[in-house]
Amino acid sequence: MKTTLPEPSALIGDFEETYREQSARFAGAEPAWQPVHTVYVPADRVSGDTVDAWGRAATKLLHEHLFSPGELPPLCGIDPDLAALVHERIRRKLRIEPVEDLRIDFEDGYGRRPDAEEDRHVESAADAVAAMVEAGTLPRRWGLRVKSFADGDPVRSVRTLDGFLTEVIRRAGSLPAGFTVTFPKVLMEAYLGQFAACLEALEGGLGLPECTLGFEIQVEAPQTVAFLLRSPDLVPSLKGRLAAAHFGVFDYTASCGLPPHEQRLDHPVCDQAREVMRCAFAGTGVELSDGSLAAFPASDSTEDVHALWARHAALVAHSLSNGFYQGWDMHPSHLVSRYATVYAFHLAHYEEYSARVEAWEQRREAGGGVMDEPATIRTLVAALTRADHALLDRPASGGPGSGRP
Repeated sequence: MKTTLPEPSALIGDFEETYREQSARFAGAEPAWQPVHTVYVPADRVSGDTVDAWGRAATKLLHEHLFSPGELPPLCGIDPDLAALVHERIRRKLRIEPVEDLRIDFEDGYGRRPDAEEDRHVESAADAVAAMVEAGTLPRRWGLRVKSFADGDPVRSVRTLDGFLTEVIRRAGSLPAGFTVTFPKVLMEAYLGQFAACLEALEGGLGLPECTLGFEIQVEAPQTVAFLLRSPDLVPSLKGRLAAAHFGVFDYTASCGLPPHEQRLDHPVCDQAREVMRCAFAGTGVELSDGSLAAFPASDSTEDVHALWARHAALVAHSLSNGFYQGWDMHPSHLVSRYATVYAFHLAHYEEYSARVEAWEQRREAGGGVMDEPATIRTLVAALTRADHALLDRPASGGPGSGRP
């Protein structure tokens, strides 16, 4: 064919360098296993029995207040055809793996204590982790939340992390797989680089391989949202240490001046913050997690337990529909509504998505008036992969499963 430009490559001479940068920043890998929740336990209350205790408490609530699978659909807004299957999956999950991700909290849920008292709780928390390792109940992901540098005492924050890691390794013999640390209230972008430097120094001191210690930030203030928008080099600057970003609903809504009765995950202010998080971390491999519901059943009555489940399930469904596949749970009752909503979400379209992908691969029409674009197919495959990870029980070895349900 005839062309006009003699040497187009001369006009785009920097392309190779730009393309390499794109490939490094936005790898676009297939979704890896991600926990469906993070369970948050204050450091002074954690023990070697914590995970089992949460499972027992949630199972007791299930047995006492959900008399048949048919009660699930009106409570959790799920398809009645899925009720029996979801109910059985909840029962099995609470028995086999009630908690997928455990965070031992030294921040808001723990409060400010004298240094000697916090040091003691660092040691008791390390004891709890070692006991869970020995019992085989340590969740696939686990770690701690340190105090924020924004509180003005970074030395206390780093001392707690240092002591916890040192004591866990001493007791367990090595650092168990799945560790991460949550870094809250990041009001200044510079705090991230300072914290990453502390992690690097700890790796050297503890003899850990480079980038063993990853961390997740909590987006809890408009200041954080602002620097996420203006800092395109944020993730590369942390050299692979930033693993996740978790939304902190109560601090964020308080910072925005919302009244207490409007401090909820499905408020439009929260939707806007999550959309910024999505844009800032798109394609980077940094996981996203939603926040929590700070409530538990008002009493032991079935009416109050059902009200809590319905409220929590609606918030979990809101998160899932907006592409946030993880959230924070703060009470054993949340496990029932969390798993019910998550399982129903992933099961509802599984067969349809599988059929559409198969039709695309076979170069035939999917039926039902659907015309899938390549981007849609990639999204369908990613949704099926997430469903596989969420629906499969933890294998006996303790690692994430593989294959389809």
